[in-house]
Amino acid sequence: NDLSWDEFERVDIRVGTIISAEIFKEAIKPAIKMQIDFGKEIGIKKSSAQITMLYGKKELIGKQIVAVVNFPKKQIANFMSECLILGAVDSQDVILLNPEGPVINGSTVS
Repeated sequence: NDLSWDEFERVDIRVGTIISAEIFKEAIKPAIKMQIDFGKEIGIKKSSAQITMLYGKKELIGKQIVAVVNFPKKQIANFMSECLILGAVDSQDVILLNPEGPVINGSTVS
């Protein structure tokens, strides 16, 4: 099913910087919950991701990522996820998408 250009334009994809990361102990599958700074316009949003095989919580802090910021919030265990971090899935491993160089938090991706 082809996606129309109008539908694609509704997806708000932004760059943000992870400012905190901790093991999500309550999640069924191993995951890390994070706070991501998307700049003045959007602010800080929370998300979790099953990325424990390739990333440790310390190396995530300060890392810029790409995320969809306009999905509805989603309850995961006792945590409310506010955005979807994008990554390439290789078997069960997820490799986070990130800009090639530093960009301003909140920059749009198109």
